[in-house]
Amino acid sequence: MRKNPRQSEKGCTDRIMRVNELLKREIASWIELHGLNEKGTILSVTKVECSPGLKTAEVYISCLGADLSPEIVRTLERRKAEIQDDVSRVIVLKYTPVLHFRPDHNIAEGDRVLALIRKLEEQESNENQ
Repeated sequence: MRKNPRQSEKGCTDRIMRVNELLKREIASWIELHGLNEKGTILSVTKVECSPGLKTAEVYISCLGADLSPEIVRTLERRKAEIQDDVSRVIVLKYTPVLHFRPDHNIAEGDRVLALIRKLEEQESNENQ
């Protein structure tokens, strides 16, 4: 009996989504365990996007409490073999994806927009008084 092509695509997509979430959780745990968070900041893995064949994965990193320094991303890139090795012990896959770390500025942009909205609301309330 032949499978519906849409069902097999959905199954593949669901698998990639599960792998993305597992990688996200394990990489975040690795960062916390190895103390890469700088004083007063928290590094966050915001998203992981695996390629369809699970050969590579883009890992998006954000920093809460300060701007994400390029040095953090370079450190993660330098240590990616160690991260991949540790992650492969927890997540058993035929191939462990090659990780590529990318800065994610969405949280910082969201904070900036919220600060602007707050400032406008304050100005509006001052004008109405």
